[in-house]
Amino acid sequence: MNIILLSGGSGKRLWPLSNDIRSKQFIKIFPTTNEAGEKEHISMVQRIYGQIKTVDPDATVTIATSKSQVSAIHNQLGMDVGISVEPCRRDTFAAIALATAYLHDVQGVGENEAVVVCPVDPYVDDSYFECVNELYKAAENGDKNLVLMGIAPTYPSEKYGYIKPVKAADGTQGYAFTEKPTKEKAQEYIDQGALWNGGVFAYKLSYVLDKAKELLGTSSYDDLFSGYSSLKKISFDYAVVEQETSLDVLTYSGSWKDLGTWNTLTEAMEEPVIGDGRLNENCSNVHIVNELGIPVLAMGLKDVVISASPEGILVSDKEQSSYIKPFVDDIDQQVMFAEKSWGSYRVLDVSEASMTVKVTLNPRNKMNYHSHQHRDEVWTVVDGSGKTIVDGMEQPVKPGDVVTMSAGCKHTVIAGDEGLVLIEVQLGTEITVSDKQKFEMPV
Repeated sequence: MNIILLSGGSGKRLWPLSNDIRSKQFIKIFPTTNEAGEKEHISMVQRIYGQIKTVDPDATVTIATSKSQVSAIHNQLGMDVGISVEPCRRDTFAAIALATAYLHDVQGVGENEAVVVCPVDPYVDDSYFECVNELYKAAENGDKNLVLMGIAPTYPSEKYGYIKPVKAADGTQGYAFTEKPTKEKAQEYIDQGALWNGGVFAYKLSYVLDKAKELLGTSSYDDLFSGYSSLKKISFDYAVVEQETSLDVLTYSGSWKDLGTWNTLTEAMEEPVIGDGRLNENCSNVHIVNELGIPVLAMGLKDVVISASPEGILVSDKEQSSYIKPFVDDIDQQVMFAEKSWGSYRVLDVSEASMTVKVTLNPRNKMNYHSHQHRDEVWTVVDGSGKTIVDGMEQPVKPGDVVTMSAGCKHTVIAGDEGLVLIEVQLGTEITVSDKQKFEMPV
C-alpha cells in the first residue's frame, strides 16, 4: 500500500507546545511502552505511522510537508520514511501533485499503482487504516477515478465539509459536496445520509499525473519542484474532487477526531498530567502538559488546561482555548525549542549579544559540518561522550571538556553510543538561524 500523509500547518492553536516549526502532529502526548518496557510518550505522527505499519508492515509511506518540518519527521520516524518537500505553500493540489510525482519519478512507483492520501493528524483507531486499505484496493482494482472516505458523523458539526448522496437523472448514485455548514444545515445533511469529508481519498498515480499536466502544465517532479513558487494556488477538493463524476465513497464508522484545539486534544489524552504536574482533589476535568523542569500545581480548578514549555505558559478554560490564535499571533519571539534530525535544542537564555542553548544529540548522531560568519561559539560538554571536528581536526570529548570556535571556523560534533549533551554559548551581534554555511564532512 502506498500512502501520502499531508503534514502541514504551523503551531498556533496548541501554543505554547507548538510553534512555527513544531506543529501539533509532533507534540508527544500519547503514552506507550518502548522495547525496553519503559513508559514514554509519542506524537500524533508517530502514532499514525505505527498504526499504518500495524495494518500493512510493507506500506510505503511518503510525507508531504514543508522544509521546516523535515528535521522533526526524521527525528521521530527515522531516516527511512519518504519525504516530499514543498519549497513554499501553494495549496493542496500542488502539494498532492508534487508528492505523486515524487512517488513516480523518485521512488519508482508505477503509474497504474494506487495511492491513498490522508491527513497526518486525525485521532483514529486501527480500523481507520483497515478502511484506508480497502480504499487502496478499490482504487487499484476498481473502475472509478477517485475513491473517497466518508466518515459517519456523530453530531451535526459546523467544522467539517459534507459528502451528500444524490441521484442522477438516470437514477445512478452520485455525490455532492458542501463546505462547512451551519449546525441546522449540518443536521439536515445528516438526515439525508451525508458523511463528513475527512480529506481522505485514493487514486491511481496516472490520474493525478494527468491532472497535473492539465492544470499545472507538467507532471515531472523536477519541473514541479523547480517551478513550485509559480504554480497555481488551487485546492485539490475544488480542482479535482468536486469536478469528478467517476468516483465512489466508502464509509468509515469508527472513532475519528480532529485534535486541532486544546479542548479536543485533552479529550484524547489518556492521563490528566504529562510532565511534572500535580492536581489536588478539588480539581475537575483539568489537564496539565508540562515540558519545563519545574513543578506545576493546580488547585480547585474546573475545565482548565495548563500547558508550560520554553515558548510560554498557557492557563485557559478549555472552551475558551479554541480562541487562542489571535492572541498568539501577537506574540513575537524566536523559536525556543525544536527537534532536529540529530536530536533537539532548547534555548536557555537570550541577551543582546549572546544566546545560550542546551543541545541534545541522539546516540551516534551528528550535526552538519558547518560554519557561522557572524558569531563565535563555545561548547561545554555536560553529559555523554563523542568527538568534535574543528577545521578538520578531530578530538574526543567528555563531560567538562570545552571547545571554542571562532566565526568562520568549520565545525561539527558527533555523539557516541550513549548520546551527548552540551551547552552552546553563541556570541555575536548578529545571531540568526540564517547565518550558517554547510560543508562536506571531512574524510
